[in-house]
Amino acid sequence: MNDMTVPSPVLSAADLKDEERTRCEVWTRVMGYHRPVTSFNKGKKSEHRERQFFVEGRCSMS
Repeated sequence: MNDMTVPSPVLSAADLKDEERTRCEVWTRVMGYHRPVTSFNKGKKSEHRERQFFVEGRCSMS
């Protein structure tokens, strides 16, 4: 689980039928330019799933 996960109460409020859904294309920055994740090879897709997301608000100067 990472910080990009949607809490379950939010998911239940947005229940849609399959015919109402639309495919969402995810793009990410790789090697200085943006590319859709669907164009990644098997290894790069696996690497993308394992990424850790940075949340500035959680950082503190102690």
